[in-house]
Amino acid sequence: MAQEFKHQPVLRDEVTELFTPVPTGVIVDATLGGAGHSEALLEARSDIGILGLDRDETALRAAGRRLGVFGSRVVMQHARFSAISGIVEQGRQGVTPWPHVSGTDEPLGVAGILADLGVSSPQIDSAERGFSFSQDGPFDMRMDESQGMTASAFLDQVTLDELTAILRENGEGRFARRIAKALLEARPVSTTQEVVDVVDRAVPKANRRRGHVASRVFQAFRISVNSEMSELSTLLEAAVGLLIPEGRLVVISYHSGEDAMVKHLFRSWQAGGCTCPSHLPCVCGAVSLGTVLTKRAVVASDDEIAANPRARSARLRCFEVAS
Repeated sequence: MAQEFKHQPVLRDEVTELFTPVPTGVIVDATLGGAGHSEALLEARSDIGILGLDRDETALRAAGRRLGVFGSRVVMQHARFSAISGIVEQGRQGVTPWPHVSGTDEPLGVAGILADLGVSSPQIDSAERGFSFSQDGPFDMRMDESQGMTASAFLDQVTLDELTAILRENGEGRFARRIAKALLEARPVSTTQEVVDVVDRAVPKANRRRGHVASRVFQAFRISVNSEMSELSTLLEAAVGLLIPEGRLVVISYHSGEDAMVKHLFRSWQAGGCTCPSHLPCVCGAVSLGTVLTKRAVVASDDEIAANPRARSARLRCFEVAS
């Protein structure tokens, strides 16, 4: 039986503080999940609405129960966040529902976008979702259980070179090809325990640490099955054009590939395509799109990590669009 969807939002206070100064408008919570961040934002600001997106229908049902008290200030959609441009356009044109704040007449602009990437605690802890290497269940890993290819089906059609590259990109450099070869030889693989057993056999005993290699292998499959890097790229490229002046984009990432993409794009937006040497004033005519507000990534405090160990790898970055 699936557990109730309860999720402890990572860096909740930091997210709320970063969105406190934004203009009146709609904040798009692109990864609504259990709605902990959205609830905090709605409580902190009476003049904002929330458009919540999520691929997980279980999460949306839980979020609906949590945010019901806020009425028309909240609109939720079952959708990938890469579809954000079309969703915002249709909402502001009145084709689909759009958050409404008391005292406003015209459809509000997008004052903020939040993306808390990765897997929520309920997804990890639910064996039947297949995200966890510590519980046996179907080798599924789909964020949206209603569509797409399962991890098992993905493994059935991937090549040795492709799987080796995927594992290497996610940090499993030394034994990537060895693990990939073992997994392909074990096909068909239908459960998470089968994957763990294959990985354990493929890695020399002296190099095994409980869960250390398996966690990276599972992460690699999850990212591939859900097209997470291309989804993130599409979201980021759309976000800066959707935000109103002084609107903010906040992204919380959990692995180096995501964080590197966010960091690079934020810096390029701030530079505006400037080609001048960094130690000299700009004379090339580049126009900055805004400001990176987090010179270094914000990380969880020791107290938060103690209360929620999954916050340990979180990295938060924020960009503000020029006024």
